[in-house]
Amino acid sequence: MAELLKIRSEAEEFLKEYFLRNSQAEENRQKENQAATRIQSWFRACKVRAYLSHLHKKAIIIQKIWRGFTARARFRQMVKAAYFIMKMNFYEEMAVRIQRRWRGFFVRRYIHNFYARKSYLEGLSRKNELVRRELDEFEELQKRERDCLEMIKEQTAKVYQAHRLHHLLSTKQCPGVFNSPFRPFPHETELLLRQVKYQAPTRLAPRGRACLLGVPDSTAPSFPGSLRSPQIKTTRICCSSRPVLPPIASKKQQSLIREPGEVWEQRVHCPDLTLRLQTSYTHLEEAQNQLRQHESVILHNDTLGAGSMFHHLSHSSNSFPQPAYTKSFR
Repeated sequence: MAELLKIRSEAEEFLKEYFLRNSQAEENRQKENQAATRIQSWFRACKVRAYLSHLHKKAIIIQKIWRGFTARARFRQMVKAAYFIMKMNFYEEMAVRIQRRWRGFFVRRYIHNFYARKSYLEGLSRKNELVRRELDEFEELQKRERDCLEMIKEQTAKVYQAHRLHHLLSTKQCPGVFNSPFRPFPHETELLLRQVKYQAPTRLAPRGRACLLGVPDSTAPSFPGSLRSPQIKTTRICCSSRPVLPPIASKKQQSLIREPGEVWEQRVHCPDLTLRLQTSYTHLEEAQNQLRQHESVILHNDTLGAGSMFHHLSHSSNSFPQPAYTKSFR
């Protein structure tokens, strides 16, 4: 019995030790597996990185060669285009020079002769000088004529004024207005009044504003033998002994403006009697009384019905006298 118990105890210890050793071996195996896996992954990574770097270097070499080739081809094309453009510009410049020379020669030879144009311009300048000189002379002549006309107008106005103011001439008994004793010598108007003879006017006319200002009016009296005013040009109408014929009858034209004769006839025409003259002064009171009677009749006959009231109104309304309005009522 004791040996059996001892064997059982030994067997249990063996199982425990076996289990412990197996667990340690499993842990060591996993550690070794992990270490081997890490070593393999690092090696494989180094191998892949080396291969990728090799591929990257080869790709860079390929790209460098291709880009250089394309750039050189593009540059050659650009050089060709630039050379072509430069050559065309040079040719165009040469063509422009040739055209310029030829056109200048053609124009100078067949279109614009230099010497003929020079002689034409010289003749034109001489003619311009002559024309300017003649225009200056003509302007001077016109200026002298205007000055002469102004002087004649002033003299004529002075003579006309002297004719009008001849009654202010000085006499031996009474000095005139323009011959003041305080002056050393008479006024020029006084000298002009002495030279002008008095002449009665041929016709009389009302004095206007122009006469008050000393300027002869178109209706002012004219003096025979004297010059008229230069400001107003008048025409003389000779009266003949022939009878004045009536105007030819023509159809009256309608217009917005009426004839002066028609307006004058309307002014002097006696107007017709108006409403105030045709009615009595008690017409308003009579109409009010009749209206009150009419309203009382309507109120009295309200009970008779609408038909009788309408009949009564139709007969009673005709009894009011209507005021006579005329066309001349204003």
